[in-house]
Amino acid sequence: MPAGDDLGSGAVVGTGWPVMGRASGTPAPPAAPGRRTSARCGWEGGLACTLHGCSGGRSTGAVHSSDYSLWRQDQYASNGLRDFAERGEAWALMKEMQAAGERLQSVHTVFSAPAVPSGTGQTSAELEAHARHSLVSFVVRIVPSPDWFVGIDSLDLCDGDRWREEVTVDLYPHDAGTDSGFTFSSPNFATIPQDTVTEITSSSPSHPANSFYYPRLKALPPIARVTLVRLRQSPRAFIPPAMDLAGNDILDSLSVPETPLDCEVSLWSSWGLCGGPCGKLGAKSRTRYIRVQPANHGAPCPELEEEAECIPDNCV
Repeated sequence: MPAGDDLGSGAVVGTGWPVMGRASGTPAPPAAPGRRTSARCGWEGGLACTLHGCSGGRSTGAVHSSDYSLWRQDQYASNGLRDFAERGEAWALMKEMQAAGERLQSVHTVFSAPAVPSGTGQTSAELEAHARHSLVSFVVRIVPSPDWFVGIDSLDLCDGDRWREEVTVDLYPHDAGTDSGFTFSSPNFATIPQDTVTEITSSSPSHPANSFYYPRLKALPPIARVTLVRLRQSPRAFIPPAMDLAGNDILDSLSVPETPLDCEVSLWSSWGLCGGPCGKLGAKSRTRYIRVQPANHGAPCPELEEEAECIPDNCV
């Protein structure tokens, strides 16, 4: 953890959806004399989404210690996170974070920011971190969606005994595991029993109806990007750099190497009538058709027609 009382401030820079607004937090727990070290971190940031015109809802997060978790992949979402991911209701999630700060003194600051409804833009927030509470977590709801979000889980602002000067993180969509919808506008369909939080990828969930299903891609491009920058002066003097809102479009013609795509064919049709002269074996056939053409050196298509010997039904 950082040593000394070297105060600093920081900023988070991103593109698109909002990450955070002005921080509103619970008071920091008291520290023993001579043990508290602090760094003031002002954040200027945002997230971007250019897939299917989706946008970001309000965001909320916390500065906390290692004995608190706002969300974690492969673990179950809390009731507060479920309400936030499904409906954008942050009250229960904020209460959970504040309760953790009061009972365990594990949450130092709770912060939130309004949405950027157009899907692109920036917003800013200020927060304070110190040696005992140096981790940052937040979530941003994807709007519309069944229960999808992006966020950061326990990003440490410390590197050994020093504060990080700058950190950039690419963000990818996650499923809260509480709703089974496949598309952005799916109706409410509760997941029973509840599943764990999982990352949504280009091939998982493996279903053509999934809004993020791009099996030709090895991986989805980042849905968002956030940069945390430590400032050694007042956050009011921080001038955020120009945002680059491009770079995460999924194009029909990709300029990067693609995953090999094997040919896919339908099931065989029923056998046709057996035809042929009387007293001799005849022939019957069945067919199938190509569902997906091979690409990028994938497996070629098999035969689409098959014949077999048979006894003629109506010989001539």
